[in-house]
Amino acid sequence: MTIKTEEFLLNLGPQHPSTHGVFRIVLTLDGETVVKAVPVPGYLHRGIEKLLESRTYTQVIPYTDRLDYLAGMLMNWGYVHAVEKLMEVEIPERAEYIRVIVGELSRIASHLVATGAYAADIGGLTGFIYTFRDREEIMDLFEMISGARLTPSFMRIGGVAYDIPDGFMERCKKFVDYLPEAIKEYNTLITGNEIFQARTKNVAILSAEKAIDMSLSGPVLRATGVNYDLRKVRPYSVYERFEFEVPLGTKGDCFDRYYIRLLEMEQSARIIQQAMDQIPEGPIRAKIPKMIKPPVGEAYAEIESSKGIMGTYVVSDGSTKPYRVHFRRPSFVNLGYLNEMLRGWKIADVIAILGSIDIVLGEVDA
Repeated sequence: MTIKTEEFLLNLGPQHPSTHGVFRIVLTLDGETVVKAVPVPGYLHRGIEKLLESRTYTQVIPYTDRLDYLAGMLMNWGYVHAVEKLMEVEIPERAEYIRVIVGELSRIASHLVATGAYAADIGGLTGFIYTFRDREEIMDLFEMISGARLTPSFMRIGGVAYDIPDGFMERCKKFVDYLPEAIKEYNTLITGNEIFQARTKNVAILSAEKAIDMSLSGPVLRATGVNYDLRKVRPYSVYERFEFEVPLGTKGDCFDRYYIRLLEMEQSARIIQQAMDQIPEGPIRAKIPKMIKPPVGEAYAEIESSKGIMGTYVVSDGSTKPYRVHFRRPSFVNLGYLNEMLRGWKIADVIAILGSIDIVLGEVDA
């Protein structure tokens, strides 16, 4: 007896908790097997890049928080870095150290969300609760230094908004000292879990060659074994003064993409500890005019955000508002390989594969 089957379409999202935001994937299925996957972003598109053409250079900063709202400090940094390059501004050393401290805290906070959300994707809700417990401490630190938790708008063109408040260093040191113990707990609870490993190991293996061809970056790229981290290969700010390692994967599967983020949190803690030990006294902002008018020209600058390389391209016509701003968003670029990653896997694996990329839709849909 011959059984005749027909392919059918299934919409995953845009309103689905496991798509990590308003994101839709049109899946062509043969039974439970994915034949084709078409990502459909755009449901969160707010036209931020166009909006920025009608804002002054300083007014742009809060909008960058809304790109990757899980790593707002890093998004602020990426933008001001480009404008400073355009203006050829020299940043005071103390401001650079403060940027490193809050930037690495932001990376840890983002990776904690990625780790917890991924555990929940696989079915382990307890891991989600544990990581959010620890992320709260970073949110408290951000509230101390910037007055805001999720959207800090803390960076300024030429430095940072505020100096380090009383009690911040002590509390930050306490958190950094505690973090390795928390990561041991995640390893016990999530990494070593037999079901978690069965759902992630050898699933959606990505080769180093493909990752490079598709311009992938961040933990998704490094999970394939490619040793490329902007903080090492093209150090900006004061990163060249710190000792830290770049964790690398070996297989490029879902497990590696998850585990790299745990290892990166340990390295971020090392960087923060060194920055707190070395931070000098001095001003926190360069002397620049209150009304910023960069010279006519253009500049492109990159930082290593929690999801990969975040680039900002700024064009100035000499006025108080940018003529054009364009962001190279790592989540958007990393999604480019989703179709090939999903093809041939079962529908139950789709959530595990998508979650391993760690996207944030505010950034994808800028």
